[in-house]
Parts: sequence; C-alpha cells; structure tokens
Amino acid sequence: MYFATIDCGTTNSRVYVLDACLRIVAKGTKKVGVRDTAITGSRQVLRDGLAEIFERAVGDAGLQVRDIACAVTSGMITSEIGLLEIPHMVAPTGLAELSAGVMPVRDPTIFPVDVPLLFIRGVKNAYPAETAMRDIRRVDFMRGEETQIMGLLAYPGIPAPPFTAVVLSSHTKYIPVNADGRIAGSLTTLSGQLLEAIRHGTSIGKSIETPETDPGTPDRSVVDIAYDAVTQAGFLRSLLMPRFMDVLLGIPARLRRCFLEAAIAVEDLQVLREFPLLGFALDTPFVLIGPRPRCEIFRHLLGTYSGITREISEVSNTEEVDRLAILGAVAIAQQAGYLSGVAPFQKKGGVAASPS
Repeated sequence: MYFATIDCGTTNSRVYVLDACLRIVAKGTKKVGVRDTAITGSRQVLRDGLAEIFERAVGDAGLQVRDIACAVTSGMITSEIGLLEIPHMVAPTGLAELSAGVMPVRDPTIFPVDVPLLFIRGVKNAYPAETAMRDIRRVDFMRGEETQIMGLLAYPGIPAPPFTAVVLSSHTKYIPVNADGRIAGSLTTLSGQLLEAIRHGTSIGKSIETPETDPGTPDRSVVDIAYDAVTQAGFLRSLLMPRFMDVLLGIPARLRRCFLEAAIAVEDLQVLREFPLLGFALDTPFVLIGPRPRCEIFRHLLGTYSGITREISEVSNTEEVDRLAILGAVAIAQQAGYLSGVAPFQKKGGVAASPS
C-alpha cells in the first residue's frame, strides 16, 4: 500500500509518497501556495501546481496515481484561497477532535488528480460570537500547524505536555499545548513574510543578501545589539540599521542579516505579553520549530530577555521539520479510521518512532 501527504503553505508546498511501513519513497516540492491565489484571484495556479508536484512525486516513486490509496492534506489548502474552504475547529483541540473533523473529498473540480483527499481542518481560538473589533487581540487561527503539533507529540525527545511550541515559518506562531495534548489556541505574527518583503521590496534588501549558503550560527553579540536597538530606538528605525551598517560602517553582510533577523525576533517577543490575556501559561518548556538560525536567535532571546527558565528544545533540521507534518497527518488519518493498511507508530522508550 502507498499513500501521500500534501502540505500546502502560503508560498511553498510539499508532497510525500510513503509506503505501508511509513518509509518516504518520494518527495515533491514547488514554490506554489495560496499566495498565488491571492495574487491572481484564481485557484488555477495552486490547483495545477499541486497536481504537478503530486504526479511528479508519484512518478519518481516508480508508481502510478492508481497505486496511491489516498492523500492526507493539511495547511492553507483548506482556507478560502486554498483548494476547498473548510471551517476551522475551535480550540482546545487534540487528536480526537481533529480526526473527527477530517473531510474526505474526491472531486476533479477541486483537485484534478483522481485520488481521494483527506482534508485536515485548521484550528481557531475560542471567542464569543459577539466578539467585535475591540476584542481583536483574542482572535487567531492556524492551518497546518495543528498537524505539525500532532506530529510533535509523537516525536522523539520532545518534553511531555504541557509545552509551548513556536513555529518559525512564513509566520511566527506561538501554540500552547495543554497537559492533555490539546492545542489551547495560538498567537501569530507576520515575521517570515515581513523578512521576505524587506528582502525583495525595500532598499534594505541589498544590504542583507549574503554570499554564504549557510549563514552559520548567529552571533549572540549582534542579537544583543539588535535587542537594544529595538527596545530603545524602536522597531521601524531598527529595520533601517542594516543599511547604515552596509553603507557607513562596512559591517559584513552575514552580521547585517543576523541583525535584521534578530530585530524581527525581538519584535516577535512582544507576543508573550498577550499570553495572560488568553489564559496561556508561560511557565512551560518551549519547543522551537524552524530553520536553525532563527531557532538559535529565539533560544538566546527567550533565555536572556524573556524570563523563560524552563527547557527550550528545537526541531530545526529541514527534513525533521517536514516530518512533523507527516507524523501528524498519519496520526490524524489513522485515528479517523483511514490508512488501515499502514503500520501504526511504534512507541519506543515512551516516544514514537518517526518515518524515514
């Protein structure tokens, strides 16, 4: 038996083909996401792009589409600018609720490849129906991260809940997980998209491009300087400082890029002040999920300036970050009664084995 997972994001999407033993036999990626729908006003680019990488991954596995039992989908694919809008579930939400909310669809007008899709619903914060603009700070949602969190709960080496996951992607998303393994809600910023907008849409972009493919470990002294700049001079002025470093001071590009990423992370930390508003606990371990440099910056800032004294873990290897979505998708689909021919996770030493 073979099946697939589809992780559709804002700018990038991934398809994995797996066998019944949870081994990854092929992978497809493409820079296509719901941003394309927002820009073009049509789902066609997203539909065609996902179909392309799906069929390519199946072909790379030496298979045909008819060999794929189903595709478990998560992420922005269920948003109003995805393939099919499906309402969010309301937090607190865990494996039982997410599996009960799985929606099976087989419709060529939604996805042109003839394969059953299992859509996993996103999660939104709980708030009263009469909530108005004055209460906007309580409102938040996620699509895709709920699946990652279910995968994180099955991931080796992660502390038992309760904990707070921080997903560092096109957004930064703080996700408290209760002691019973249920998502309590979320708080989100635009951090990753802001960095991309600065890189490609402002005069600062030239000053933060680096020749290195691997920027290496962030310089903590630069992170400290960025913290001082944002807290004393303000975030908007700090965004200009890499330009000053470039033109006036001759600071190396790697350090200029580090400063900007750190400045955005410092601004991100303001979200921690909203935890009491939503009843989220701060006195928990933290788990950072995302690129290693961003995780290292956050680890330093959280431990040095935010009063976080509990354990800070991270999942920063690109393949391991992607694997969280696979683990979560499989766990949710199996709990929902699908993938009956697929091996269940085997617990070893209190944690679950991950697919490879």
